[in-house]
Amino acid sequence: MFAHLPRRGSQLQAAARKVGAHLGRLAAVLAAVTCGLLASAATQSAWARPVPPPDPVSVAPVQPLPATPSHVVIAGGMAGWQITLIALGAAALAAAVAVVLERALAAHRSASAA
Repeated sequence: MFAHLPRRGSQLQAAARKVGAHLGRLAAVLAAVTCGLLASAATQSAWARPVPPPDPVSVAPVQPLPATPSHVVIAGGMAGWQITLIALGAAALAAAVAVVLERALAAHRSASAA
């Protein structure tokens, strides 16, 4: 005689939570991609600059130098590939942390809603 009518508000709330979760994941992915692109754009200019050809007028004949002990590291600083590797590692770590935090937040929300 009495029909059970589902509440319309609960379906809307569930849909809103689902959309919010998708937007959160999308934001995390976009943040990770942006960090990766910024890291690659920052390091690309260091190695992509072409070396100018030598001036033919100022090139002198090469004299052999006396044998001296050489050192592996002449100047300080980091190589471009090391900087790129650190930036990519930081971007991957940030993406992983964002995913873990998003899943923890989603689990917390579903536990508090139940």
